[in-house]
Formats: sequence, structure tokens, C-alpha cells
Amino acid sequence: MKMNAKLMLIISMAVFGTIGLVNRYIPISSGELALCRAIMASILIMIYLGITKQKIDIKSIKKEIPLLLASGMAMGVNWILLFQAYNYTTISAATLSYYFAPVIVTAVCPFLFREKMTMKQIICFVMSTVGLVMIIGVENLDQGGNDLKGILFGLGAACFYATVILLNKFIKNVEGIHRTLLQFFAAIIILVPYVAVTGGVHLEVLDTTGWIALLTIGLIHTGVTYCMYFSALKELTGQEASILSYIDPLIAVVCSVVILHEPMTVMQAIGGVFILGFTLWNEKK
Repeated sequence: MKMNAKLMLIISMAVFGTIGLVNRYIPISSGELALCRAIMASILIMIYLGITKQKIDIKSIKKEIPLLLASGMAMGVNWILLFQAYNYTTISAATLSYYFAPVIVTAVCPFLFREKMTMKQIICFVMSTVGLVMIIGVENLDQGGNDLKGILFGLGAACFYATVILLNKFIKNVEGIHRTLLQFFAAIIILVPYVAVTGGVHLEVLDTTGWIALLTIGLIHTGVTYCMYFSALKELTGQEASILSYIDPLIAVVCSVVILHEPMTVMQAIGGVFILGFTLWNEKK
């Protein structure tokens, strides 16, 4: 059973890693893409819950609805910023800056939960930050440009993803796929007005390739893969799940460099190793 769970998580992480690649074929705004993703995934997950006869007990989670709304809205903003990052810089740079989220969580937890940072955590925080600076590049800091904008969007997405992680620590009575579905509903609540005031929906610009890519992100990358992801988490330890999660950025970097032939400097590669390596070390007990 655990082997099947590991395989599901590996597949999930591999699929997540290709989202930046598929995003390249969808010529709509980041807000529209995030909204379509949330709607399509919500519909698919509701169908899945209906088939498996899983019901959400609203009465038992009444007190946690504000947290679910807040985390879902943070997830919606996180998606917008991540898709913006893909639009401005390479998939590898966007993904590696986005994976700064666990570092942000490590830095914030001592203030929120009165946890003391160990020397190991301090080293990991410092070295991961050095890695982020290496990805950004000193020349980008001086000159600005699209690459810097993309990396900053990725870092912004990391901040909101860290917010989702931290808020979820306070949610005790809602588990797995139920929590995700409610968060998707909350994301839709914030994404609908955002899309309305930033130009509306323009799905008519999509050709066949665009529609296939959009459906892939909404149904496969989000709906199906989230169901697999949470099913796998039930069978695995937190450390096993965190280690396997690093398949996502590795696949993203391969897609960027090997398939799309996007540039990646030696310094950025080293910076990526710093972020992923020290974050992984921090999560290992």
C-alpha cells in the first residue's frame, strides 16, 4: 500500500513539475488561467467526492471557515503570481524562486508559534537566501528587466504559498481533499472580481492547442493530481512526502533547460541547488 502511495506521489510531483511548460501554450492572463484552474478542478473534485460518497460535515468545521477562506484566497493570489512569474522569466528561475516558500515558513514559525530556531535552521535559512540571490543575479539587481520581475513574482508567489502553509497549521478539523475543495471555492471568490476588473475573460483567443493546455492544467495538474496527492499523503510520513516533493522543481528545471532550451547560468544552477538542498536538509530529521 505504501509503495502505491509513493508511486502516486512521485507521479503527482512529476505532473506538477510540468505546469510551467503547459502554461507556455495558454495565451490568456494569469488571473483568467488561475480562475479557470480553480473552477475546473473544483468540478472534478466534487465529482470524485460524489462517486466515492465522501461528504463534508459543514457543522464540524464552522469555526474554521474563516481560516479556510483566508487560505483559499491566498492560494488564488499565489497562482496569479506564479503564472506571472512564468510569463516574465524562465520556468527554472520562476520555480526555484517559488520554492523559497519553505524557507519563509521556517523564518516565520518562531514568531507565530514561539518555536526556537536551531543552528541547523539558521544555516539553512542563510544558505537558501544566498541561493535566491544567486538565482536573481547581481546584474539583475542593478539593471532590473523582465527576469528580475519574473523572479520577484515567483518570490511573491512563495510568500502567499507560505501563508497557505501557515494558515493550514491552524486548521485541525478539515483534512485532505475536503480542505482543498473548500480552498478552491475561496480562491474562486477572490479570482472572479479580480478577473472582472482586470479585463474579463477572453477564452475566445484560445486555439485547439490552447484549449488542450488549459484543460490539462485545470483537470490534470489540479483536479486529478490533487486527488492523487492527498490520497498518497494519507499513507506516507511527512518526511517521505517532503523528500518526494522535490521531484517537482527538478522536473520543472528539466522542462525549462532541455525541452524549451531556456537559458540557465551556472550561478543560477548553484543557487537552485542551495535552495533545494538546504531546504531538504532542514526538513530531514
